[in-house]
Amino acid sequence: MPENSTAGGKVPADFWFDPLCPWAWMTSRWMLEVEKVRDVEVRWHVMSLAVLNEPRLDELPEEYQEMMRTQAWAPVRVVVAAQQKHGDDLVGPLYTALGTRIHNNGEGPTREAIAGALADVGLPADLLEYADSDAYDKELRASHKEGIDKVGQDVGTPVIAVPGADGEQIAFFGPVVTPAPKGEEAAKLWDGTLLVASIPGFYEIKRTRTQGPVFD
Repeated sequence: MPENSTAGGKVPADFWFDPLCPWAWMTSRWMLEVEKVRDVEVRWHVMSLAVLNEPRLDELPEEYQEMMRTQAWAPVRVVVAAQQKHGDDLVGPLYTALGTRIHNNGEGPTREAIAGALADVGLPADLLEYADSDAYDKELRASHKEGIDKVGQDVGTPVIAVPGADGEQIAFFGPVVTPAPKGEEAAKLWDGTLLVASIPGFYEIKRTRTQGPVFD
């Protein structure tokens, strides 16, 4: 299948997320809006902040180190286990269930939140056992590597890959936006994303964030 078209003939947007990241959550909600207003199909993939930060973990603030060691592994491991055992189509709905509980409902990346998310989408409760298991870490790391190889090392989550001018995928970190645009605003941001992806040599636009994630 060509990278610039899905099986249904839609424009593909490959999206790498870690359920822990509130900014990835904002961007993912925008992408769901884009699917409503443009002929686009999002393909969901896991990346891992824990894996991303492994080489520099000791350089991070102590509180963030603790989060990477104790909280960051469980959600991504469960998502990858669900994907391996029940298929790709479950990744997006499970991410929505996890993000809603972790971010919108303020439950955080707890075992209770993960168990609730599994129940929300009708997945077996025993998938929670993979939260502390490295059984699918090879697949987790491969998914993470696929996204990072497209965009480079000096980024976080989310990563989005869209068709460029020649149809080959161009990947970016972001867009980082809050609150998640809806309707025509969502469409305009998507059109702009495709536009910058079509410019050879375009790499980055950035400004200081002055507002935190707005969940709705």
